[in-house]
Amino acid sequence: MNTGRRSPLHREERKSGHPGRLRAILFLILLICIAPVGNLYGLQASHPTQDDVEAAYLYDFGQFIRWPSNARRKTLNICVLGQDPFGTTLDNIVANEVIDGHPLAVVRLTDVNEARSCAILFISRSEASQIEKDLSLLNGLPVMTVSDMPNFLERGGMIQFVLMEDRVRFEVNLDAAQKCDLEISSQLLKVAVKVIGNGHKEARR
Repeated sequence: MNTGRRSPLHREERKSGHPGRLRAILFLILLICIAPVGNLYGLQASHPTQDDVEAAYLYDFGQFIRWPSNARRKTLNICVLGQDPFGTTLDNIVANEVIDGHPLAVVRLTDVNEARSCAILFISRSEASQIEKDLSLLNGLPVMTVSDMPNFLERGGMIQFVLMEDRVRFEVNLDAAQKCDLEISSQLLKVAVKVIGNGHKEARR
């Protein structure tokens, strides 16, 4: 359920097509360029909201993350912990999609202890009061943690959405990802507005 905290985002382009690394790269480029609103993964909206764009990012992140070989999953689960801001948007984006032979699925959680089956975990702002506990319980698990809550990286999260000039961008905590044996493609790091850890300078682009 949306709480009304979101405002429409202008100039975000939506692009349709078959899943694949090239499409994912082109989509990430389009998100950071000035472009008219269009159609992204078959969803229609004249003014996509912050939630819509974040949902699309969650799908695309899966193209740029490598999980350890022992993290074997029949499905690649994109999970939402806490109050779900996406509604059916995320479900529509991942419907019938496959990454590296793994069908995608959306799973909604009420307890962080259920997150072991997740490949990507979006942690809602409703979890802010217990985020340190949540991340502590996830420590060492091959789960990519993502949120738009403030100071998420400093608290130990891996990817944080930020709103800059009416567009959704993201920052990365590379150390947090590497501690869980997750490899993030350099192509994704290049379009992040900030990367901390592993010798990267904390510079905005």
